[in-house]
Amino acid sequence: MQFGFKTSPQNTTWQDMLSVWRAADDIDVFESGWTFDHFYPIFSDPTGPCLEGWTTLTALAQATTRLRVGVLVTGIHYRHPAVLANMASALDIISAGRLELGIGAGWNEEESGAYGIELGTLKERFDRFEEACQVLISLLSQETTDFDGAYYRLKSARNEPKGPQQPHPPICIGGSGEKRTLRITAKYADHWNFVGGPPEEFARKRDVLAAHCADVGRDPREIRLSAHVRLGEDGDCRKVVDEAAALASEGLDLAIVYLPTPHTPAVLEPLAEAIRDSGLPAR
Repeated sequence: MQFGFKTSPQNTTWQDMLSVWRAADDIDVFESGWTFDHFYPIFSDPTGPCLEGWTTLTALAQATTRLRVGVLVTGIHYRHPAVLANMASALDIISAGRLELGIGAGWNEEESGAYGIELGTLKERFDRFEEACQVLISLLSQETTDFDGAYYRLKSARNEPKGPQQPHPPICIGGSGEKRTLRITAKYADHWNFVGGPPEEFARKRDVLAAHCADVGRDPREIRLSAHVRLGEDGDCRKVVDEAAALASEGLDLAIVYLPTPHTPAVLEPLAEAIRDSGLPAR
């Protein structure tokens, strides 16, 4: 059982995020740090401030030396997968092999519509997402890529230099859809992120993922399991630890603690102390 944290780059400032990440890099209980991939704030006032996730993550990778880093998760429709593969390789190099490549099919109609970025029907999103997974893995691991799909077409495409993690950075797929998301996860991912919820729901989705793994001939133990848990504005670290422990009893490998805004490093030491006292990291 490990712990990470997430600072959504919305309703915050660069300096506040930076101070959290620099402090967390020195606290060994935190294995990883994550941002998100939206252009408008979500679940809050959409007219508020929101920093772009990949640019922010690249700067945070340079400001840290130990934490693994990732975007949880990248909406695949925002960037052509060939562009994203080049971004991922560059950031894997910049971070000295600390990148986790988080991807998802995309869902935000408001920002997609505002920018004129086609989101498509649910079926189209997942058909495109599955093609994107194939393109990404090939560009990140093969010398050249040829691909002729409904959404993407590549001819002798190259992506050099590749990052230090071989065959490619771990691919994390976020989402809980049982028919498509979890099946695509079984086929292509190294890490599955459960958006969050009660341990019974996590366990049910875990079992669906395991069934998909059996269908495609894969050992489900090859896939790391993570989930969001939230630190509320009240700073109740014990609640975070209790939720993580309940999920750990169902096989969770990584609890990613969503930190509240305004971001401040002051929340980190009490949270780390509660985690250490729980004994969870030693399990």
